Amino acid sequence: MLCSREILNFLIRKDVKKILKRKDSDAGQRGKALEDLRASIFNKFRSSESAKRQQQRICGPVAALTFNFMVAVGIIFMNKWVLKNVGFQFPVFLTFIHYAVSWALMAILNSFALLPASPPSKSTPLSLFTLGVVMSLSTGLANVSLKYNSVGFYQMAKIAVTPSIVLAEFIWYKKKVTFSKVVALTVVSIGVAIATVTDLQFSLFGACVAVAWIIPSAVNKILWSNMQQQENWTALSLMWKTTPITLLFLVSMIPFLDPPGVLAFHWSFNNTSAILVSAFLGFLLQWSGALVLGATSAISHVVLGQFKTCVILLGSCYLFGSNPGTISIIGAFIAIAGMSFFTYLNLRDKKQQPQPGLQVSSALPKSKLSEGNGEIRDGFGTETV
Repeated sequence: MLCSREILNFLIRKDVKKILKRKDSDAGQRGKALEDLRASIFNKFRSSESAKRQQQRICGPVAALTFNFMVAVGIIFMNKWVLKNVGFQFPVFLTFIHYAVSWALMAILNSFALLPASPPSKSTPLSLFTLGVVMSLSTGLANVSLKYNSVGFYQMAKIAVTPSIVLAEFIWYKKKVTFSKVVALTVVSIGVAIATVTDLQFSLFGACVAVAWIIPSAVNKILWSNMQQQENWTALSLMWKTTPITLLFLVSMIPFLDPPGVLAFHWSFNNTSAILVSAFLGFLLQWSGALVLGATSAISHVVLGQFKTCVILLGSCYLFGSNPGTISIIGAFIAIAGMSFFTYLNLRDKKQQPQPGLQVSSALPKSKLSEGNGEIRDGFGTETV
């Protein structure tokens, strides 16, 4: 009893109280510092601004263009296998499967908190709805056009997308294209026309679908590029928001553009596996295409698509001994020369263009460790080509 009273008297002494209070204060400061550190880590990986900055740092224009090029070449041969060898003659439903698998993969990423956060609501629901609708029209009509027309006619229709993008960007955003770039794009279009002029097979219905596809394709590329560069959307977060709308409209297009009998298709293990591999490549194609549009521009994405056509034409001639004809080969080289000149102009303009940083304000508390080290974090500007 005497020992307990002495311990109590010791604890209530003034100097002991100060020591205990100081220790509690130090523990509180450490806890607050850890909380601030946790908040800064969360801000780095989950906030829309940091996610956008990470995307720009990891996947710049060159990486995005290379990624999209490799995936696009792979999916061309895979889709050809599915439509011809597997016999899956339902292009819109195949597009629906592509987007459904993409949404499922993004849902898995979101369940593990690996999907980038959406930016503050700068985008109106109408803009997201419009993007979802034009995505369904652009992709669905493109696959229908490939079914009823030859690849050459499809590429000829794609040439009309370039002036459509230039005109739409001038009307909406007052964006002008220099005369030298107009010359380069004209050379590219002439080269692609010469390269594909020997393969112009189409039907009346296929031609109507190809013409109807031009405007949604142009609007789709413009919206993807503008919403990422101006409103801090990342590719995956924008895909996550718009894919359900795209799926809804693809379902409404299936009865009108696909032939009947999809339920009677022979869903064997081999056939289903081929379709799922095509769908996974479709997810990579959509993601890589969104990265290209976010890192460059809508026109650059179209030029990349025409470059893929020329490379496939020349590669088939060299690797498989196909004979597209001397005129087609000359046209392919003319198009590649125009693309090289267009790329040079973009790189030159990018070097001359200043990169102003935007101040990014975060709702999360700033870490005292950053304040103590005198660390100042700047925002990031939009990157255009």
